[in-house]
Amino acid sequence: MLKEIRPALVMVIGLTAITGLAYPLAMTGIAGTLFPYQAQGSLIEKDGKTIGSALIGQEFKGDGYFHGRPSVTTAADPNDSTKTVPAPYNAASSAASNLGPTSKALNDRLTEDVEKLKAENPAMPVPVDLVTTTGSGLDPHISPEGALFQVPRVAKARKMSEDSVRKLVNDQTEGRLAGILGEPRVNVLALNLALDRAAAN
Repeated sequence: MLKEIRPALVMVIGLTAITGLAYPLAMTGIAGTLFPYQAQGSLIEKDGKTIGSALIGQEFKGDGYFHGRPSVTTAADPNDSTKTVPAPYNAASSAASNLGPTSKALNDRLTEDVEKLKAENPAMPVPVDLVTTTGSGLDPHISPEGALFQVPRVAKARKMSEDSVRKLVNDQTEGRLAGILGEPRVNVLALNLALDRAAAN
């Protein structure tokens, strides 16, 4: 019986060592060497301090900043562990809303958000990505249309010309990968950092 079991045990141990240890360690080493910025989480620093990642959105509330997509991620309620509280862009709880198209709560939120945005900029149609959430709840990007929609509010709050803020949006717009994959997009954190630099100057 040991004669039959031994090859199976050798295979399990061997494959565990190769696929569970050697391969992941080799890939981690290669990634760290060839793509150090991405391998460390695409972290963004300002004045020597890490302020975020290019891969995970952040909540910006002030009128002088561009806002990202709504996020419905949650965290444990500190007062009652059986409940959750909203925690936008919580990477430890990445998820989408379970609310469907017939949900009254979803429709009420969308209506409220659309009306608020229409009041902010009545001259433009509200871009859909400014009121809808993503599957992960962590998306750091918005569409160029979503950023341009916010230009009047940001320019007014920063006392900058709309043309200069619009130029920042255009400069920060990333094109399709290899010219064909994905859609043009704007990283909200990168745009807000560029906005801070421009305002300081």
